[in-house]
Amino acid sequence: MKRIVVLGAGESGAGAAVLAKKEGFDVFVSDMSKIADRYKQMLDDRHIAWEEGQHTEEKILSADEIIKSPGIPDTAPMMQKVLAKGIPVISEIEFAGRYTSSKMICITGSNGKTTTTSLIYHIFKAAGYDAGLAGNIGHSLALQVAEEPHEYYIIELSSFQLDNMYQFRANIAILLNITPDHLDRYDFKMQNYVDAKMRIIQNQTPQDAFIYWNDDPVVKKELEKYDIKAIQYPFSELKEKGSIAYIEEGQYKIEQPEPFNMEQESLSLTGKHNIYNSLAAGIASNIAGIKKEVIRRSLSDFPGVEHRLEKVCNVRGVQYINDSKATNVDACWYALESMKTKVVLIIGGKDKGNDYEPIKPLVREKCSAIVYLGADNQKLHDNFDQMGIPVRDTHSMKECMAACYELAKPGETVLLSPCCASFDLFKNMEDRGEQFKQLARSL
Repeated sequence: MKRIVVLGAGESGAGAAVLAKKEGFDVFVSDMSKIADRYKQMLDDRHIAWEEGQHTEEKILSADEIIKSPGIPDTAPMMQKVLAKGIPVISEIEFAGRYTSSKMICITGSNGKTTTTSLIYHIFKAAGYDAGLAGNIGHSLALQVAEEPHEYYIIELSSFQLDNMYQFRANIAILLNITPDHLDRYDFKMQNYVDAKMRIIQNQTPQDAFIYWNDDPVVKKELEKYDIKAIQYPFSELKEKGSIAYIEEGQYKIEQPEPFNMEQESLSLTGKHNIYNSLAAGIASNIAGIKKEVIRRSLSDFPGVEHRLEKVCNVRGVQYINDSKATNVDACWYALESMKTKVVLIIGGKDKGNDYEPIKPLVREKCSAIVYLGADNQKLHDNFDQMGIPVRDTHSMKECMAACYELAKPGETVLLSPCCASFDLFKNMEDRGEQFKQLARSL
């Protein structure tokens, strides 16, 4: 019996283990951290062996194949031993793809993937399609394939997930943009990160579709290197040569595969970045044959995504907005670009090799103050102190919100758009956003 070891017992790892067990493999799950009770229960109910707080070398290195959770870097000590022994390593998405013939709509990009994925899922569900939400959001794809199969899967893919995908094929691949992110995982080499993102189109056939932002300079340059077999659907904010979807004279327009249009003002999502997200989602839904009236209605009533430019409350005439999902500089740029008032910007966290130069013009134009929120804010001091804007140095959300309350004037916006990962002070991005919302509402 072939032996599969799953490293990491979070949502993706536990789901992969369940599918592996169902398919008749000898399965063992190992996690260096504590496993959440719900995942222990999931494994125990299916008689899957597991360990937590350690990696038992002989049990792991006896694997025929390893399914690695995306959060584990190849530099981890156990991964170094696995790679040295030559054991094949794949992702949960790659593994799940072997056991389903469902249609895969896959979304990646440095920014906008969660919003676009959620919007496509919203449209598919409104159309009555049998669709599952998976990948970086939703439930494990492997678990759904094992126990709750769907005809369509709408999958958000991070670069980490794409790294260990080899035979998996996206029927509809969406590449929103590529800007610097996670460079600490890619030897601080932008090309390594770009190469990971471009894996979204591997294995596509002439029966598949590739949707991409035609204005992205990195994407346009990379496409010259690839022999793309899928039908291409480029989109842009304005009607550009080759783009099949765009905004023109206040109209949201798609030319192919079926002509579609609606008033731009009717879109529920606002801001330039959300035009791109809405265009990509509309094209994918159009390709899937969803009726125009359903697409139109769904683009109008989509409620948005938690932790992405989420309006929280208004206190003393100050609007508080939670954009905790803005974990890179480009995401913060889009958030600032969409602001209509002066901003007290909350920035900071675990730096991933950030270059803050691109947001400095917007910071200068839009920000009345900056509040640093991190365990170590020295790089922020080095980049922003000399701009002549009031700054505060804080090391907890409580300190941060007290500073914002003091600095923000009526008519202004307090914007949490950190540019950084959250792991220095918070459990995750969601924890950071939840603390922000709770404290803002208690002011």
